[in-house]
Amino acid sequence: MLLNDASPQVNHRKDIQISSGWSQGRTVYGGLVAGLLMQNALDVVANPHQQVLSCSVTFVGPVKEGAAQLTAEILRKGKSVTTIEVRLWQAGAVQSILLASFGEPRSSEIVVHQLPEAPDYLLPAQLSRMPYVPLMPQCYQQFDLRWAEGHYPISNKLPDFGGWCRFDPELHAERAFNVADLLILMDIWPPGVLPMFQQIAPASSLTWHLSFVRPIEYALHDWFKYKVVTQHAAFGYATEYAHLWDAQNRLIAISRQTVTVFA
Repeated sequence: MLLNDASPQVNHRKDIQISSGWSQGRTVYGGLVAGLLMQNALDVVANPHQQVLSCSVTFVGPVKEGAAQLTAEILRKGKSVTTIEVRLWQAGAVQSILLASFGEPRSSEIVVHQLPEAPDYLLPAQLSRMPYVPLMPQCYQQFDLRWAEGHYPISNKLPDFGGWCRFDPELHAERAFNVADLLILMDIWPPGVLPMFQQIAPASSLTWHLSFVRPIEYALHDWFKYKVVTQHAAFGYATEYAHLWDAQNRLIAISRQTVTVFA
């Protein structure tokens, strides 16, 4: 399923069809699931004056290719903020949940800018594309990743890394980039602890929280800069945060994840 196929399937409908090409182990790629949930939230809220402030995604269970249902409920619609919950169902069970807050800009005397500086990476054209090998999840074929620091997964090295990412221009036609696309793209980076792995073993997002710093006004083929930092890992779980910048080094989103680790 190409990204520009996703929106018509969730617009004004509860039934969707998740096709092949997006698998990630025993489940559909979590970023695609999060993107479908967010697209449904955007469609239901349908307020051009409100922007997404933050969202949280819980990956309850594995999502399979094929039929699924989306249900959306606006929990509160205030003067400036709307809060919505969207759930993805399969076989009568909830498999993923998104909770999102949309808000209108308001005048305020409080202005603070203590944003992290973007890392100084070589340009994407100066870096090699991460190669795809058959052992990798299918979903990696949809994207173009350029490692700029740190190590590849399963290197038995220190954790954390950064680099450039975009949708593969040969697979996805150019169009406007939206918040749902951001979720789908940002989640393609593996957990920060994966370079520590000595051999192939599962690791997957359990919860994911995103805060959005600036409006999403980009094109699908634009490059974005990413960096992840692991804060703690023990007892089979890891906590990490990550940042996403645009090509002009403007911070777009801040991510926090709890990751389940099976190594």
